[in-house]
This record gives sequence, C-alpha cells and structure tokens, in this order.
Amino acid sequence: MFDKVYITAAAGFLPNEPVTNDGVEKVLGTGPSRTRKIVLRNNGIKKRYYAIDPETGATTHTCAQLAAEAIRALGRDRGIGPADIKLLACATTAPDQLMPGHASMVHGELGTPPCEVMSAAGICLSSMAALKYAMYAVAAGEHENAAACGAEQSSSFMRARFCGKSGEEKAGELEKNPGLAFEAEFLRWMLSDGAGAVLLEPRPRENGVSLRIDWLEMVSHAGDMPVCMYAGGRLDDTGRMRGWREFSSLREAADQGAFLVRQDARLLNDEVLNVLVNRTLPRIIERRGLAPEDIDWFLPHYSSEYFRKPLGEHLAASGLAIPEEKWFTNLTSRGNTGSAAIYLIIEELFNSGKLKKGDRLFCFIPESGRFSVGYLHMTVV
Repeated sequence: MFDKVYITAAAGFLPNEPVTNDGVEKVLGTGPSRTRKIVLRNNGIKKRYYAIDPETGATTHTCAQLAAEAIRALGRDRGIGPADIKLLACATTAPDQLMPGHASMVHGELGTPPCEVMSAAGICLSSMAALKYAMYAVAAGEHENAAACGAEQSSSFMRARFCGKSGEEKAGELEKNPGLAFEAEFLRWMLSDGAGAVLLEPRPRENGVSLRIDWLEMVSHAGDMPVCMYAGGRLDDTGRMRGWREFSSLREAADQGAFLVRQDARLLNDEVLNVLVNRTLPRIIERRGLAPEDIDWFLPHYSSEYFRKPLGEHLAASGLAIPEEKWFTNLTSRGNTGSAAIYLIIEELFNSGKLKKGDRLFCFIPESGRFSVGYLHMTVV
C-alpha cells in the first residue's frame, strides 16, 4: 500500500495536420453558412485535428489507434514502453464498437503482453474515472504502474453525410444567444479528434517533473437533472430516453437520428455552471480547504471560449476567484477533444518547462451528459 501516486509522464497524440477554420468544411463536408461562422467565432477554436484524410474522406485512425499512439509515447525518455505497463485504464465517449470494451481494443492495438485493462464509459468525465481507477490500483500496490488515457474520434459523427447541413433558419437565434450553438448540427463545428495519456507510479521520477495526485473528486447530479448530451437514442416528449434498441429496426433508428450526437442547448446554457460549480464547488472548497491563493495553475476543460468568462464569474461567486493569469488551457489550438481534453491540457503544461517544485494544479472537468463534474488537485514534486 502506498500513500501517494504520481504522474511521472504525460503524452498526447493528434492525428494528421492541424485544420484551421477555413479547412473544416474540406474535411467534414457541406458548404459555407452563417451558422458555421457564428459557432466558430464564439467557440474560439482556431485549430483542431481530424482522423480523416482530407483528400479521400477516409478514416486514418480508429479511436483505439489514437489511444494506442498516445500510450506508445509515454515514458519514451525513460526507456519505459507499452510492454512495461501493467494496467491500461482507457476512456472514451464513443468507442469504435459496442463490444468488446474500448480498453481491450487499445490493448490489441498495442500488441503487448497480458495486463489488466479497464474501459471507462461516459463523456468528458470518463477521463477522470479512468484516472481514479488507475490511481487506486497503484496506491493499493496492485500494480507498479498504470496508464490512464482518454481518446476521441468525434469526426466520425461530424461528417456531413451523418448530420446534414447546418440550418440557416437558426443563425438569427444564434446571433442573439451564442450559448445555443450546441445542437446536433452545430456540434460538428465544436468537436475534434485526439488522445492523451498519463503514466502513474508509486514514486516520483528521479529526474524531471512529477505530479503528486493529492485528491480527485467526481460528483454526479443525474439524480435530479435530465439528460443533456446524448447519442444512441432520442428523447421523447416526456423527456424519457428511447434507446436505439427500442426502435423497430436499425433503419428506423437511423432515420430518426438516434445515432447523432445531440445536446439540449437551452438546458446546457441555463444549468451547466449553476449545477457543476455553484451546487458542487462550495462543498469541495470546505472539505478540501481550498483557497484561491493556494492555486498556482487552474486547468479547466470547457467546450467553448463562450463559457470562459461565465466560468470565472461562477468560480468567484462560489468562493474561488482564480486570476486568469493562472489559467492554462489549449482549446483554441487543439480543439475540444472530449475525454482526451484534460489529458492534453496536462500533457502540454507538464512538458512545457513552466512548472516548478511546489506548484499546485487544480483541474475542472465538467460533463453535460447528465451533469457530472470532476475536480483534480495535484502538486509538482
């Protein structure tokens, strides 16, 4: 049994060349529209990556392959390879298939010796579920190391032939309230592909930066909140989720758009920060003794720059006003990669040379699926 667990390496993988705003349609399809410009202007993303060949439209990497590439990069500078990893805890919003589990497919891509694998389901917060499982396994002394990974191949959902053209009739509404730009036909301008991974060990590395995991809390509000983001079903008029297997056939499910990624834009805009910050953070502040002056780096995962200012205001109202000069995010340059996002944020800061001994990192990972949130605290050693 170990008292603490450390992140001793972090790596990321982004497929193909970066795609600018002007190149999105070349990769995903459809023609120019006012809606596209409004969404891109408000989400602040300048570059993102797709696992799609822009010339042929063919997929270049599966989700499992993206994850495997990030894991292969872990520990290269220390002579640690995938074959040395004892536990693979792998998260994704949408695996390549319904079965077998995502982690098994990642293990298959790596082609490494037998090890423990764990697949974390969910959306953005699945990243923290994978990390927590890996953390506990190492802390309990069950494994000498573990890799936690998040990967997304969102582009497969976002192609024009999957979700059709953006509706011009909604452009006027978006101008008045950009927070509504999250429905199925708009998410295609928001989501992109990538993978990130961290290596966990019971001791810090001898040379270089390590991050001691101090605590990780995850809170679900699904008990009193409705579904907000989903795929694989449709909500009926009562708000009940009708899963794809309840349709009379796969054809009917597809025709009804059951396989599109959707978000209730108004619910998200009205409730996400209220529920995941106002209703959650004060309890964590009290329990963990958090104070703004004790945080050196704030690492938030949010889906759009539109939420940056409101997030800061809600943090302050909850008693944790963190100056923006302490914020570190890479949404504008790497896109919104779902469960991979927080790993890619950690990876960039970890390898940036900016961290110094004693720095304290505080991570915020919200999930709009049915309103869940994770808070992670780490210290540089």
